Amino acid sequence: LRDGLGVLPTGRNTYALDPYRMPSKSAFRRGALAAERVLDQHRAANGGAYPETVAVTMWGLDAIKTKGESVAMALALVGAKVVAEGTGRVARFELIPLEELGRPRVDVLASLSGIFRDTFENVVLLLDDLFERCAAAADEPVEMNYVRKHALDLEAQGAERPAARLFSNPAGDYGSMVNERVGSGEWDESSALGDTWASRNAFSYGRSDKGSNRADVLQSLLATTERVVQEIDSVEYGLTDIQEYYANTGALKVAAENASGNKCSVSIVEAFRDDADGPQPKDLDDVLRLEYRSKLLNPRWAEAMLEQGSGGAYEVSSRFTAMVGWGAVNGVDDFVWDGASEKYALDDAVSEQLRRSNPEAYRNVLARLLEAAGRGMWNADEDVLRRLREKYADADDSVEGVA
Repeated sequence: LRDGLGVLPTGRNTYALDPYRMPSKSAFRRGALAAERVLDQHRAANGGAYPETVAVTMWGLDAIKTKGESVAMALALVGAKVVAEGTGRVARFELIPLEELGRPRVDVLASLSGIFRDTFENVVLLLDDLFERCAAAADEPVEMNYVRKHALDLEAQGAERPAARLFSNPAGDYGSMVNERVGSGEWDESSALGDTWASRNAFSYGRSDKGSNRADVLQSLLATTERVVQEIDSVEYGLTDIQEYYANTGALKVAAENASGNKCSVSIVEAFRDDADGPQPKDLDDVLRLEYRSKLLNPRWAEAMLEQGSGGAYEVSSRFTAMVGWGAVNGVDDFVWDGASEKYALDDAVSEQLRRSNPEAYRNVLARLLEAAGRGMWNADEDVLRRLREKYADADDSVEGVA
């Protein structure tokens, strides 16, 4: 129990958390440790250099379940701590002196989900205040304060709010729309998905901003973003299970690469597990491989889905769509595509069961495999493609009612 006896049911605590006490003490400890591990991970891969900007995703349900670990990661990267009142309510986020911090302040691009933006306005205001004070820290050299360095660059370019760091969708609107584009197939290059994310998340929030379009500030921050941090809060739903991860985290990665022209790395922090020595960030590619091996390519998972009939077929189908999404924004190994096609499409018994359970889902499985090959995501054997085309033609006729 990370938060002690306060999590036990008493009849009085009939709420998930108090937003005015976020992040909690345990969340701050875990988030700060995760942030340091992310920096260690980055420095190990980049000759000891610190990243100038790290993008941290902040999602509403994630924040509720973890009591604000993603917020704590952002604070730790900047070099700040929580200052609470005697009642436990968070009063402000205070900068830690550079002498105590012992490293540069890393700039943070906070990518807020619509639910986080609307639910935790108090946290948004506190974070905005922190970034404004960090950017105004005139006594700190720019080589030790990347927030100030980037704010000065933006000010020189004529940006209105050079310290804006909290970005989300337009006020009252939700989602990156990247999953809609992938679902409909209406995209050409991966870079277009990054552009879609950037256009949908160019709206700044804070004390004087309620959704102002600051695309110039966002693009400048993206150009210096070297790493994205995404927390996973559930063991049940991971990166490969739902569309939101590739549509936000993956598309944010592409947006940063579009702006900088360089590769952007992604760190995955698993909030649902407690390693003996604290959170251990993992590389995106390693997490994707593990999830595909343990779920989509796992015979026991496949059997369980097939036993669920139409709903199970839909779950299988949706993961093929998500796999195309990940293929677009990051890339998926050929062994995953090969194994998935062999299991769900080329195995006649399995494909027939999928077709009977949910013809639309079965057609989508075949369509996504052909799409992946057609877009160059998958180096498929020509004989495999021939069989997939034949099966797709039959599935399409069946769905459309052609005799």
